[in-house]
Amino acid sequence: MPEAVRRHAFRVLVGAIWLAAVWYLVFGGVYSVFDIGMLERDHDAAMNRIDSLIARTDSLVQRGDSLVNDPLTIERLAREEYYLIRDGERLFRFVTPDDSTDSDDGKTEGRRGRAEKVDESDP
Repeated sequence: MPEAVRRHAFRVLVGAIWLAAVWYLVFGGVYSVFDIGMLERDHDAAMNRIDSLIARTDSLVQRGDSLVNDPLTIERLAREEYYLIRDGERLFRFVTPDDSTDSDDGKTEGRRGRAEKVDESDP
């Protein structure tokens, strides 16, 4: 019977060593399986961020190039952003009323706004 006990003890010992080796492979060492998975997710997120920044940079380079070299883009920007007009043209701006400038009868003037004519021909 002592031989059977020794065999059983040997099998338990080998099983325990195998369990310890598997545990060390999964959880032990410098990086566990979970740490490696987290690092891969972080790496993928960083690569996606880099790709988006590269696309944004390319877009800004193209925009800067068009602002430097394309006269139509410069004119469109001047007209839209700075309301610049050529000689002989008229500028119409649509002004929305402020909420604080309601009339006395409680009605608001021009829910859609009113047109303001700006004539740049007279100095």
